[in-house]
Amino acid sequence: MRRRTLLCSGLAAASAPVLAACSDEGGGADGGGRTTVSYGMWDPAQVPGMKKIIAAFEEEHPDISVRIELTPWASYWTTLKTSMRGGTAPDVFWMNAVNFQLYAAHDVLEPLSEHIDNDRTPVDRHPEQLVRLYSYDGVQYGLPKDFDTVGLWYNKALFDKAGIKYPDTTWTWDDLRDAAAELTNPRQRVHGFCSEMHRQFVLYPAIFGAGGYVLRDGRSGFGDERSVEGLRFLTDMIDRGWSPPQSAMVESTARVRYWSEKAAMVHDLSAMAGQMYAVPALKDHGGVTALPRGRERATVIHGLANVISAKSDKKAAAWKFVHFMAGRRAAGIQAESGVTISSYAGTQDAWLKSMPEFDLRHFLDMEKYATPYPSSKNTAVWENLQYPLLGAAFSGKGGIEDAARTLGKQMDRALKEERS
Repeated sequence: MRRRTLLCSGLAAASAPVLAACSDEGGGADGGGRTTVSYGMWDPAQVPGMKKIIAAFEEEHPDISVRIELTPWASYWTTLKTSMRGGTAPDVFWMNAVNFQLYAAHDVLEPLSEHIDNDRTPVDRHPEQLVRLYSYDGVQYGLPKDFDTVGLWYNKALFDKAGIKYPDTTWTWDDLRDAAAELTNPRQRVHGFCSEMHRQFVLYPAIFGAGGYVLRDGRSGFGDERSVEGLRFLTDMIDRGWSPPQSAMVESTARVRYWSEKAAMVHDLSAMAGQMYAVPALKDHGGVTALPRGRERATVIHGLANVISAKSDKKAAAWKFVHFMAGRRAAGIQAESGVTISSYAGTQDAWLKSMPEFDLRHFLDMEKYATPYPSSKNTAVWENLQYPLLGAAFSGKGGIEDAARTLGKQMDRALKEERS
């Protein structure tokens, strides 16, 4: 568990006294002239929309300016931990569920509950599952800005060629399996279905419902027979050649295979809709529907939150920006950008209209029965156990049952250590 120790010690250092966060030249801290708030994010596709939101915020708060600090995803978390230790972390920054509890547990995030109560921030307008994801020990540390669910994307041209009806909300996973078998064409190297390994691990136990889960009440669910059933569903398709093994996707991911029309179906995020829309062939004959039904209907929901650095010397201004971001006006602008689903209820129509060729409403409908993305204080520790333990089974070598049960035991051990 050396990685866990290093990770925690790095954040623990950030909670010790450090230098005040740097500001723009000419910018001031709270109470001294025009205040510049730095805003950390990683997605360049969201920058245009964020600039519009910032312009609207600055219109309402002429004494505050917001400067975007864009860091690529590949280095975002490493850069953030380094800046936390050095006292240069952004005043406001993006947080995801995987990392949230680790940061909240080490007191590097500003508690928001009192601010929310005082300013009547409309948290009830955001999905309850997401609001809970960013609460720790009864304290709210983050406010959702968007959400995503996972749907079934399909290529209408490949379905037409095979003479198969398109997927719809009546489909079960048995229907998907049967269609994948018919759609697979070894000579043309077209697979009926394709999926990313990480998403398989999280999603397949959840989609079969009725007890299938990854994490519940501080314990692993990978050893649960219903979770094993979910994992076995996909490994069976890999073993039969209807879905490519993980070893074949080193150079070409599931998403890329779907884009290049080498896979007829893929389950993927709503956040990928814009990228799907940018592929001419998919814009013309791509489709999307709800995930097929397993034991019960289910999907996984996740979303990003805005948080404030506990070491910011501009907390009052930072809170005003976070409060604004949680409101209807900011959400409406974000929805119009078409990149991701705004989490504020009643503002998503603009996102739906931004890509009328796709029936995106399925992603909104799935929020009603979505399972929150599983996370704990040290999510990365047990997530990283998945690859060496389950990887062989997802490469067509069988043995998913024993691998899943072993993962369950090791994950329980990691969860117990993080609680100690």
